[in-house]
Amino acid sequence: MARILINDGIHPTGEKMLRDAGHEVVTETIAQDDLMSQLPSFDAICVRSATKVRESLINVCPDLKAICRGGVGLDNIDVEYAKNKGIAVINTPAASSRSVAELAFAHLFSVARSLYKSNKAMPTKGNTEFKALKKSYSKGFELYGRTLGIIGFGRIGQATAELALSVGMNVIAVDPYIKEAKLKIGGEQYNAEFTLTTSSMDEMFSKADVVTLHVPFLGKPVLSTEEFGKMKDGSILINASRGGTVDEDAMLAALESGKLAAAGVDVFVNEPSPRQDILSHDRISLTPHTGASTVEAQEKIGIELAEKLLAVL
Repeated sequence: MARILINDGIHPTGEKMLRDAGHEVVTETIAQDDLMSQLPSFDAICVRSATKVRESLINVCPDLKAICRGGVGLDNIDVEYAKNKGIAVINTPAASSRSVAELAFAHLFSVARSLYKSNKAMPTKGNTEFKALKKSYSKGFELYGRTLGIIGFGRIGQATAELALSVGMNVIAVDPYIKEAKLKIGGEQYNAEFTLTTSSMDEMFSKADVVTLHVPFLGKPVLSTEEFGKMKDGSILINASRGGTVDEDAMLAALESGKLAAAGVDVFVNEPSPRQDILSHDRISLTPHTGASTVEAQEKIGIELAEKLLAVL
């Protein structure tokens, strides 16, 4: 029997799978500062994005067999150091793809029809300035026929492409490790497939009306001043990947210059304390890092995490 710490929560289905396998599961959160003294008594730890498992913590846990991340990104874990110590590092890249893709599109629809602006203004001005608001928000645009550029064509990028194709958008995907992917259009009952070949970053920038990111944070921004300069004037940016993948200063400058018409942002450099000039910008649609926060995704994450952890144990 192993002793497992679930420090940032897990879906009840995943927790039940671990308990049914005979393991002790502790779900009370241990504060980051207290992990140094308490984690050594556990065989595995499961986290989300809040808990950090760094080299110093790993060093005091000689019996640790697995570090599990419920989600895709692993930037809160010293992955290579853990693996060199013989500790399995587990994440759940397949579970939340559809949910993140749908949030990216929620931001895109919101920006296209000024929904985020309307939702702020209507409660306070809707009964006194209805006609003025209608005029202000009557310059929306359809997504059909527009071109979506996707940076990162893994599971989430591909799920985003499937949504884009379903609403009639053109798709240009960029990924140095993937040459092509088979995409499913519509539900399983339609059995419709489309093979998409990836392109270069420069080609994508020259044609895309909307650019969306689905990449991990690897220590420096993917989009900075140079990349924004290559985009079409009046482009839309959607970022539901990780904080740091976009240079926030460069993004704000692009919004001010008109290079970007608007942005949809789910992730921030300074989480959980994003900078105020981003939070208050009138052309940014905002969510608090909720890409994978659906009932369906959380259950799938719990199941996938439990299955992988049980295989290790």
